[in-house]
Amino acid sequence: MLKDFLAFIKEYNVVGIAIAFVMGAASNSLAKSLVDDIVMPLLNPLLSGIAWQEAVLQLGPISLRWGAFLGELLHFLILAFVVYIVVRKIVKKKEQSKK
Repeated sequence: MLKDFLAFIKEYNVVGIAIAFVMGAASNSLAKSLVDDIVMPLLNPLLSGIAWQEAVLQLGPISLRWGAFLGELLHFLILAFVVYIVVRKIVKKKEQSKK
């Protein structure tokens, strides 16, 4: 059973996946800080002096928290772009090594 487990770890590169998970969590924190601390303060003057996280569109009894959504959207786009760049470099490196 131990032999099968070690073969599983080797075949599916479990250590590499674990490292990618830890790096992904660190990238997530970095991207969130970039949005919260750099990008959104630059947009604050456009929000009429209110904190961007609290920007709300009131439609009768419905409150749409568009400021918080905008922050999360920017966070997602930055993180997705970073993942795209990393994957692109990995694929390019694999293609070069096959030649």
